[in-house]
Amino acid sequence: MVEGAPSTAAAISALRTSLLDGLDPEAGPPRSVVPVEQGQLLLMPAQWGSYAGVKLVTVALGNAARGLPRIQGAYLLLDGGTLTPLALLDGIALTSVRTAAVSAVAADALAAPDASRVVVFGTGPQARSHIEALRSVRPVEDVVVVGRDVERTRAFADGVGARVGEAADVARADIVACCTTARTPLFDGSLLPATATVVAVGSHEPDAREVDGSTVGRSTVVVEAASAALREAGDVVQAVQEGALDPGALVGLADVVRGRAQLPPRRPRLFKSVGMAWEDLVVAAAHYEAARA
Repeated sequence: MVEGAPSTAAAISALRTSLLDGLDPEAGPPRSVVPVEQGQLLLMPAQWGSYAGVKLVTVALGNAARGLPRIQGAYLLLDGGTLTPLALLDGIALTSVRTAAVSAVAADALAAPDASRVVVFGTGPQARSHIEALRSVRPVEDVVVVGRDVERTRAFADGVGARVGEAADVARADIVACCTTARTPLFDGSLLPATATVVAVGSHEPDAREVDGSTVGRSTVVVEAASAALREAGDVVQAVQEGALDPGALVGLADVVRGRAQLPPRRPRLFKSVGMAWEDLVVAAAHYEAARA
């Protein structure tokens, strides 16, 4: 068992390096989703370089009322040549770090260099991880937290050095991070400044969305892989159905990181993440190597 999780900085570096080294997010197998009585079982296998691995995640929607995490799981890292098990990692610690790290890689490539005002929707582990990750890639000075429960939002904001705000604060944001379980849009996309960057990570289901058609239609939309986004990202799927987005206009994160994408100025930029198996593998392998060293 490899304890803990990689640092945010190490995860960001590993993910960026893998894309620069030629990893193709489109090449990985799709996530397997198996409905069960209390929620879902998710199976996420991948192979890259000298490693392979698989993450088993459970999603139990009723766990919040039980005082338990909504998402739990484990990651099994394998030798890529022999498929011999090498290590077992905490799947939730891994997911928390890698999700925010992917967003940071995207934000570092998309957001204005002087982006300092961040609005975060959500008060859970992903919201906390995203604040840390965004602070590591941009000179963040002002963080506004928007949540459903007033007391919880206030306590969360105090704990991360932020202030409590409301959805309309996106009108003054440089970066907006959507880290919720919401199934309907969190804010009015017409309020977004033309220079804003949005990262949305809360869902991987085609019938759930955190951003509206206005946000998608106004923005350059960047995704990990077009195939995964068109299959799983409700923010993308529903915008396509509404006629707000041409599927051919989706931009791959790898092309952005490699400097191959054309990013129009004076237009919002949206990174929609569904979370992919290659991300877990890259970060798990980096953590394993660091632990061995």
